[in-house]
Amino acid sequence: MSNPQQLRYSKEHEWLSAVEDGVATVGITEHAANALGDVVFAQLPEVGDTVTAGETCGELESTKSVSDLYSPVSGEVTAANQDVVDDPSLVNSAPFEGGWLFKVRVAEEPADLLSADEYTAFSGN
Repeated sequence: MSNPQQLRYSKEHEWLSAVEDGVATVGITEHAANALGDVVFAQLPEVGDTVTAGETCGELESTKSVSDLYSPVSGEVTAANQDVVDDPSLVNSAPFEGGWLFKVRVAEEPADLLSADEYTAFSGN
């Protein structure tokens, strides 16, 4: 398993893309997707919602359990991935590509986000 170097990671196993024009993309890591098992339902934040770093903003349900989704940054949601709502298995099959969860206009990026190497050491993968 390889964590893309260009992303930043939270200790709650979410990833954050580089901020472009004030907006970043959020998803869960491959490690988290594998731990969850087959994702069968995704409840994502809606466009216009305000999310806060480290706080719950949705949930993912798998055949094994239900897991809260945490935002790695604070800001306003600008898009939710309808493809994941329609086909939650994208979270498992393409966690860093088509399985992204939402986009957020970043108000504040916490200082404790991890690099890919730091996340790999943290997660053991």
